[in-house]
Order: sequence, then structure tokens, then C-alpha cells
Amino acid sequence: MIPVNSVLQVGQFPEIMQLEIDQRLITSKMLDPQGKIPDGSFTAILTRSNTPLPKELFEQMPSVKMVATCGVGYDNLPLDFLSTRGIKASNTPGVLNDAVCELAIGMLFGLLRRIPEAQEFVKSTAWSQGPFIITSTLAGKCVGIAGMGRIGQDLAKRLEPFKVKLAYTGPRKKDLPYEYHSNIQSLAKACDILILACPASPETEKMIDEVVLEALGPLGYLINIARGSIVDEAALLVALQQKKIAGAALDVFENEPNPNLKFLNLDNVLLTPHIGSATAETRQLMTNLAIDNLEAFYNQQPLLTEVIN
Repeated sequence: MIPVNSVLQVGQFPEIMQLEIDQRLITSKMLDPQGKIPDGSFTAILTRSNTPLPKELFEQMPSVKMVATCGVGYDNLPLDFLSTRGIKASNTPGVLNDAVCELAIGMLFGLLRRIPEAQEFVKSTAWSQGPFIITSTLAGKCVGIAGMGRIGQDLAKRLEPFKVKLAYTGPRKKDLPYEYHSNIQSLAKACDILILACPASPETEKMIDEVVLEALGPLGYLINIARGSIVDEAALLVALQQKKIAGAALDVFENEPNPNLKFLNLDNVLLTPHIGSATAETRQLMTNLAIDNLEAFYNQQPLLTEVIN
């Protein structure tokens, strides 16, 4: 049982998630993490992975001993600070794999087959003036996945039936039937399509830079379903503008929800508004897992999906 108003809900939640929260617990709400803290002695925080929680917030709330975040990413949590204060943290891995992988494959085909442009071609009646451009097939290509964690492995399994060669990179080689590359530049050079599925961290910040994009080459495609911080967007814009790579599909950006306007003027990009996990089913599962972690905390049981720093 979670005590009434013992949990501070920080940040805004979509309606479908808020309904799940309201059915299972009574929280106090703080829409702006930089705003005034409501009155109360809170022992836990419920938030979303896209909401930055500054350490100053915790300094003002010494009673907090647990943070439950809805989302697989935890780069917006001050983990080192939490660790020194003995504050536990949880995320919601696994339950969003299906939705994120589905979007990645949808973006992949949308990019290669130019599906958004094809629809506009029909709607604008341009078809009556001549045929649509010739696009590119996926079969026979090498797909490289940067980050072979839960999502990366699920994505690879979904791609296997499409007659592709699969390769990956990560901190270490895993017991997988795919070609391993020890660094991102080597993977980019070897593949036709590079999909980013790695976590945001100091090690991956701006990992996709000018050198990696040069290695990907003028026939290569980039797909980012991870975090915007992983890509050097200035270098990516140059690569797209100068056709140093064939195209990019981006679900995440450095500055959300206001991405660089220069992306909007390019004809070799497919852009979506960070909707990897944005299905009703997935958001309900994420919210319930976050609350399950809160219940475990208050029942003095091990967290179901604890973030270990």
C-alpha cells in the first residue's frame, strides 16, 4: 500500500498515463521540476524519463528515498548524487521494446521507400504527370545496431526475416549470431543502415560525429530511436545537406520539443516527435511498472527494475 500523498508526481504525464496513476494512487503534482515544491513530506517521486530532475530538487526534499521514472532512459536523473544520498531509482525497461522496435522498422521502410513522399505524390495528383522516383530495398543490406541491449536484440530478431546482414557494436561482444565491431566507426563503415539503440551517457554523447558519418558514406542511412544527445546534430545537418549520407530518420533530438529548424527544410529526412513508446498499450504498461516499483519500495521489497549506478 502506498500512503496517500507520499509520492510527488513531477512533470506532465499524457492523459492515458495519468488515468492509470489516478486509479492506483493519490499523488501531489508538481508540473515544473524547477517550480515551487508543494507542501508535504514526500518519500518518493514519480516522473517520466524526459523530465530532468536537478539535484537541487532533492536537496530541498531530504525525505525522498525513491525515484520511479516512466521510461527506459535515466539520463535525466542525477544518479551519482542519488547514490551518495542512498536514494533508490527505478525505470521501466522491457515493456516498451515492442513499440520502439515497431517504430524503428516503420521509420526504416519509410526512409528507404520514401513512403511519406509517395503519399504526398498521390495526394498532389503529381502521379498523373509521371512516375514516382525509384527508391531502395532493404533486402541484401547490412544493418548495424549501436547498442545491443534489450531493444537492440529485439530489433535484430525482427530484422532477421528481411534478408539482411546484421552487425552491432557495444561495450563488449555478446553471445549473438551477428558480426561484432569494437567501435562505432568500424560499424558505420561496414553497414548500409546504422540504427542507434544505445543509452545516453558521457561515453555516447555526440558519438555520431563527422568521422562516423563519413564512414557511413553517401549510400548510408542513419536511424536514431535512442537519444538526441548521441548525435552531433551540426555534423549530421552538414552530412545531409551535402549528401554525405543518403538520409536519416530521427525520432529524438538534442532540443525537444523544438528541434533545429534546418532539419525541416531537408528532403532526405524522416522526422517523428519522440513517439517510440507512444502507444496506449505501452504507456499503460510503463506507468503500471513504475507504480509497481513504488509499491515494492513502500513494502520494503526489492525494486522490480532498479537502476544500478
